[in-house]
Amino acid sequence: MAYVSGTFFAIPFISLFYGIVKGAYRYKIHTVKLNFPNLPEAFDGLKIVQVSDIHTGSFANTEALNYAFDKVMTLRADIIFFTGDLVNNTTTETEGFLPIYQKLKAPMGVYSILGNHDYGDYVEWPSAAAKEENLKDLKKVHADAGWRLLVNEHVALEKDKEKIALIGVENWGGNLHFKKYGRMDLAHKGTEDFGFKILLSHDPSHWGKEVKLKYTDVDITFSGHTHGFQFGIEIPGFKWSPVQYIYPQWSGLYRHGKQFLYVNRGLGFLGYNGRLGIWPEITFIELKKGDHNA
Repeated sequence: MAYVSGTFFAIPFISLFYGIVKGAYRYKIHTVKLNFPNLPEAFDGLKIVQVSDIHTGSFANTEALNYAFDKVMTLRADIIFFTGDLVNNTTTETEGFLPIYQKLKAPMGVYSILGNHDYGDYVEWPSAAAKEENLKDLKKVHADAGWRLLVNEHVALEKDKEKIALIGVENWGGNLHFKKYGRMDLAHKGTEDFGFKILLSHDPSHWGKEVKLKYTDVDITFSGHTHGFQFGIEIPGFKWSPVQYIYPQWSGLYRHGKQFLYVNRGLGFLGYNGRLGIWPEITFIELKKGDHNA
């Protein structure tokens, strides 16, 4: 009986230890192909890589993130999206990591947005000015990395004289009292003449509580934020994580009518310095012109 009891208690300990030593860096590439009838011909076959939730302060050194970004670059994406939470709390976490961030390059550029952790809301600051300066410094890190940070705005992506809209909003939290910095009204304004629209929005609850209700012309939204709770089960035909009781859309692809949402499981980690069952993700999505996927 003592042996059985010892085994019973050892299993979760060993699992959690594996999650820290191996699971946190078990980078998995998720590949998705999506068809859109309204996708301009010039963008047929557009290859997108999404990375999210790096949480730089959780990395003990640059080695693991460098390895992850090497994997990103092997995918030869046309464009790269980073969907928020570069840090846990402060811009100082990025020190020494800038050369790693700069490794991300794509022919059509690297575009980024802010996540809830990027504002410094979860630490005490000596003054409001210090907090504001921290955010200003973080935005400069994005610029120095060569990433185009979208702050409640949109840009036109052009190819062979055809255009699509890329919209990026600040964090908009619909659950757990996360703050709503995002201004979709500002970011969306002026996109009426674009026949295809992509949205970057960190928190997937934004899609469910505003985007699919009021902005039905947004074709696909890219989010992160949930990390898949860094714990759960994902096997063919079945996935489960405690986070699903808070976020109905928490990992992978979702659809509502003609609108799609992809929730990246996150590249880094926070709190528990590991992952078990929900592995760190690099997303590779190819957009094709054609009838919507069944």
